[in-house]
Amino acid sequence: MGKRTVIPFGPQHPVLPEPIHLDLVLEDETVVEAIPRIGYIHRGLEKLVEKKDFQQYTYVAERICGICSFMHGMGYCMAIENIMNVEVPERAHYLRTIWAELSRLHSHLLWLGLLADAFGFESLFMHSWRLREKVLDIFEETTGGRVIFSVCEIGGVKKDINAEMLTKIGRILNEMEKEIRELTEVFLNDYSVKYRTKGVGVLSKQQAMDLGAVGPMARASGINMDQRTQGYAAYGKLKFEPIIATEGDCYARTQVRIGEVFQSIDLIRQCIALIPEGDIKVKVTGNPNGEYFARLEQPRGEVVYYAKANGSKFLDRLRVRTPTFANVPALLETLKGCALADVPILILTIDPCISCTER
Repeated sequence: MGKRTVIPFGPQHPVLPEPIHLDLVLEDETVVEAIPRIGYIHRGLEKLVEKKDFQQYTYVAERICGICSFMHGMGYCMAIENIMNVEVPERAHYLRTIWAELSRLHSHLLWLGLLADAFGFESLFMHSWRLREKVLDIFEETTGGRVIFSVCEIGGVKKDINAEMLTKIGRILNEMEKEIRELTEVFLNDYSVKYRTKGVGVLSKQQAMDLGAVGPMARASGINMDQRTQGYAAYGKLKFEPIIATEGDCYARTQVRIGEVFQSIDLIRQCIALIPEGDIKVKVTGNPNGEYFARLEQPRGEVVYYAKANGSKFLDRLRVRTPTFANVPALLETLKGCALADVPILILTIDPCISCTER
């Protein structure tokens, strides 16, 4: 056994978009163990249900994370709607699904850019984020926001998307698809990228199941699990299959996310073709009384919203189990035995959202 040293990784590091600290136990250049420390951006958002009523809290839920803000608002609304037996209009379901898939698209493009930056491929990073800007432009035109959108509300959505705008979204996505295909060819076929990702950070199917991995992290290890197949919102009316890979390494996780980019484009097209006319929200009266678990698929994996209400306008409890929190144990497992130089790439391949994790 070589001499062991402990070195800190984070909370400030060029590849970390948000602060997380790991104590890395090394033998020479090999990681033996990783000990996480979190809490740098804890904001007490769950506690705020005691101060903000159940309608106001929709805006707080969106602020758990800027990248998947729409889906946080949507998950919270789904939990309250189920407690109150609110029937959301069909058109609102489709609009939610369009915005949810646009969120997945921009999140994965952001992640591809960060991965390219970690390799030192600056132009690839810029191209990924240039394409992401087009998605943010769609958000801005349809919701008024680029990060926080505030269009999801209990009972439906606040804004509609007219037929002309839906056609424009379809046209923009058609143009983007060609560029994204050229971009992703580099991630999948470039020798340098393959060298840094193939066989690195392998997580077996059994390990992924035992450690409770979710999202692309789990699907890259061969687990067929995607909450969208449960049929919430408009997903029950759309045709799709979860994107699966079996190798369980960094390359497989990249493959899965790239597959999901094109899947999101296809799902948005299906929504544009099938969206019915009608109302976009129903009036909600009274206060919630009961409890419910809402589960939906964010870009990083399954998120759970547990809400417990007591019949007053303030909830008793809100608990959010985010995908990064679920994926941290799997990350620590993949770090064991890896080279120190591979640590940044491995941390990035779980697509960490520390803002979500700490709340």
